[in-house]
Amino acid sequence: MLAVQFRATQDIRSSPKYQRVEDLTQRVIQMEKERNALLDQIRDLRQSNAGGAASAELESVRMGAGLVPLRGAGVIVTVDDTKPAAPPRSNNPNLYLIKDEDLLKVLNELRAAGAEAISINGQRLIASSEVRSAGPYISINNTNFAAPFEIKAIGDPVTLENALKLRGGVIETLQFWGIRIEVKQSANVQIPAFKGTFRFNYAQPVQDGGK
Repeated sequence: MLAVQFRATQDIRSSPKYQRVEDLTQRVIQMEKERNALLDQIRDLRQSNAGGAASAELESVRMGAGLVPLRGAGVIVTVDDTKPAAPPRSNNPNLYLIKDEDLLKVLNELRAAGAEAISINGQRLIASSEVRSAGPYISINNTNFAAPFEIKAIGDPVTLENALKLRGGVIETLQFWGIRIEVKQSANVQIPAFKGTFRFNYAQPVQDGGK
């Protein structure tokens, strides 16, 4: 009986149907292995892309906050009152000196024209930067400077220069009072990172839900 059963089993295994089933089974097993390998690759790629996106977003935030030095096309603006370009039009000498409001007008025109990063005399300007009079000096990021002032801005050079040179604009006004202002386009404007510190005594991040 054992011999008969063994022979019957061998006959079944050698039959075309059995061999086809065996072949299909092996193929299914192989396909499952390949599928699992592909799923692992997809998971790894998703994790990699998520990390890359997060890293790119973090770098963009750091750039916007002024924490990294930047370079690119833009303009270099020099504002100087040490050598008057025109004779005095008034007995008040203060009218021919650069004031904080003069620099702020230049900065506002550059920002309105799409400047992506700005510095003055090597000081990176961020949202909390101050440009204000401090006696005979102008304070920028709590550092006092005297003329000349070199303003660097990254953005479309033509647009930035045209914004400053509008008829009746900031350059024409400053030149009327004998202040020298020069605008030079450059393909490689380099702006340093913000060197100060950030302090938040009152502001707090908003939690999910806005509470």
